[in-house]
Amino acid sequence: MLSIRSVSKSFGALRALKGVSFDVPKSRIHGIIGPNGSGKTTLFNCITGHLKPEEGAILYQGQEITGSSSHLIAGMGVRRTFQGGKLVSSLTVLENVMSGMSQFSIRDYGDVFFRLPFRSSRKEAEIEEAAREALALVGMEKDAERWAVDLVWAERQFVQIARTLVSRPDLVLLDEPNSGMGTQETELVEDVIRRIRDRGVTVVVISHDVKMLMGLSDWVTVLNFGETIAAGTPEEVQNDPKVLEAYLGAE
Repeated sequence: MLSIRSVSKSFGALRALKGVSFDVPKSRIHGIIGPNGSGKTTLFNCITGHLKPEEGAILYQGQEITGSSSHLIAGMGVRRTFQGGKLVSSLTVLENVMSGMSQFSIRDYGDVFFRLPFRSSRKEAEIEEAAREALALVGMEKDAERWAVDLVWAERQFVQIARTLVSRPDLVLLDEPNSGMGTQETELVEDVIRRIRDRGVTVVVISHDVKMLMGLSDWVTVLNFGETIAAGTPEEVQNDPKVLEAYLGAE
């Protein structure tokens, strides 16, 4: 589904990524861990077209997308969340989720703009149905009409995840989906991610929560100072001396 091949990215003298490589098979959960500043979010930004790597290649379903625009990559079936829990506060929960549908054809535009003013367009109805389905998947179907400004942090994160699902993507990238959450909320996030995977969607997850990723992921990549220092099953990674030293606090 996704191949990262020797990807490097610098910001001036700072080398944020140094030859990072890994593959993500279809319908798997791939975890990425590493200390703050290890290059995790920079990698997501390169995958989704927000940044262009200086070296290496990124392939999605066998097609190179390195340096492509974020809009083009999203249109190919790649969606992501952001660590900051970004929502439009002046919109409802449902409207925020509906905004994740960005693919419109010329026919769709005609359906939206050339309709009677008192009737919803066919396309709008389809998007609303998909949005309500996504909200149900994350357990927030009863919150559809609430204003986003009234949501607490954890709820905002779940709405972000729902927004990635409304277009029924093939690949979802989740950046710190349980950030700021307690144990019970984190368990809900894990359950949601597994349900996404069970629908055939491939998921790549960044998290500072080692325990969550080790219990959730099929495969784990560990970054430190922009380099891959370990990769393998959760069991293999947890016992890797480099990981224990760099991330898990070994003395």
